[in-house]
Amino acid sequence: MREKEILKMAKKGYVFTKEVREKNINTSYLTKLVKEKKLARVARGYYVLIDSVPDNFYIILSKCRKAVFSHATALYLHNYSERCPLIYDVTVPYGYGNCYKNSNNIDIHYRKPENINIGLVEMRSPFGLKIKVFNLERTICDIIKDKSKMDIEIFTNALKMYAESPQKDLNKLMKYAVKLNIEQKVRNYMEVLL
Repeated sequence: MREKEILKMAKKGYVFTKEVREKNINTSYLTKLVKEKKLARVARGYYVLIDSVPDNFYIILSKCRKAVFSHATALYLHNYSERCPLIYDVTVPYGYGNCYKNSNNIDIHYRKPENINIGLVEMRSPFGLKIKVFNLERTICDIIKDKSKMDIEIFTNALKMYAESPQKDLNKLMKYAVKLNIEQKVRNYMEVLL
């Protein structure tokens, strides 16, 4: 009976331990459903139906609570790149990132702890789950700062799209550039593009 209730909750493709607890169902039923190969545990507190595709964006961030999607991955999430990431860009404060040491599909970028919240927003992954990502202005600053590590086509297209976008916020962009100590670089690119 309880297993059926959990499977009904997972009809959307996934279920969280938190949801099961909120329904006053013992979480041991999740373990039982995993043993019966009806659910798969893909991250802490996150289970998917066996025939469902797990949300890699959610799984990656669940491994390190200080991680934020950035660079090319953030561009993809903001629809500034059509390339679905094979290697995911995450930014973490210096001293973090050990949670990704065995992951060969993660490109880790390190920043000062006091800069990790600049431009941090919460948005929905392509699967509809909440994830942390840098906003567009912070992402533009990051790709300019790390241009040598960027795919040149993604870099160029993103800057052109940003320059042409009516939603661009140049004041916010320059404010972030000052805080991230790359004001002159950002100013140079914007002067050429605008």
